[in-house]
Amino acid sequence: MIKAYAATAAGEALAPFEYDPGVLRDEEVEIDVEFCGICHSDLSMWRNEWGITQYPFVPGHEVVGTVAAVGDRVTMVKPGQRVGLGWFSHSCMHCEWCMAGDHNLCQTAEQTIVARHGGFADKVRAHQEWVLPVPEELNATKAGPLFCGGITVFNPIVQFDIRPTSRVGVIGIGGLGHMALGFLRAWGCDVTAFSTSPAKEAEARSLGANHFINSRDPDALAAAANSFDLILSTANADLDWGTYIAALRPKGRLHFVGVVPNAIQAYAFSLITGQKSVSGSPLGSPATLAKMLDFAARHEVEPVTEVFDFSQVNEALAHLESGKAEYRIVLNH
Repeated sequence: MIKAYAATAAGEALAPFEYDPGVLRDEEVEIDVEFCGICHSDLSMWRNEWGITQYPFVPGHEVVGTVAAVGDRVTMVKPGQRVGLGWFSHSCMHCEWCMAGDHNLCQTAEQTIVARHGGFADKVRAHQEWVLPVPEELNATKAGPLFCGGITVFNPIVQFDIRPTSRVGVIGIGGLGHMALGFLRAWGCDVTAFSTSPAKEAEARSLGANHFINSRDPDALAAAANSFDLILSTANADLDWGTYIAALRPKGRLHFVGVVPNAIQAYAFSLITGQKSVSGSPLGSPATLAKMLDFAARHEVEPVTEVFDFSQVNEALAHLESGKAEYRIVLNH
């Protein structure tokens, strides 16, 4: 039996819960959970904001732990090895996208906390292709958020061939944005943080920003016109996207990894004349995830975290809901 924390209805407090996972499948890995990050997606699923949650619901998709057992055909990890697991737990391995190496775009991919039980537990299972070794150089306590938030902001760097000479802006200095600043600075980019809070300037610079723009200052935004090769939006708020498109250089890209509430509006003319793009992306493939882990270990990039015991899971969720988390929360067994 696996011991977990589950909610039996939308927004209901998590309580101890046990379930039988059945026989370990041939290509499946069972992980002894040591740490599990709490992501805003866990909150959304817990509240059933997306209308896809099944109860009892066990959140948790930023897992770090050791391999407890492996199926007969598992070749990618071995018992005792420290590994991590993120949003995806299986992909079909034979569709057009999987065959091209874009497993994160698989149309039938299994998600770790959708219609299955996640990592707020003593154990969790997943298919071997999404269970990746954690480099020894990484701090295991902090590594969990890399498997969701980290890969979400790292993936565009790889997808769009961002170079050390690129000028990149990051909208929002939160759970995603603070990791984006760290990765981009280590990548060698000239990095600008956009924030509605001028008080965050010193912190943004310490996290990796070379420059800071108060996004409530229209003059500062106007002065940034024609400045960026990429602007990465990690915000969950509706903004004047035309202003940010104007801040792009020719061939620049406004890229969304944060889910904004309403439709993204832009004038076609401003896109056409500068050959600019608006786009979005979900996490990254296992190969890109492995590349990110290696890069993070080599350049000592890690999230800023707060740690709660698993027994404090409801207090941790409330802390994240309050918007006071700095910047990611990790549960510790």
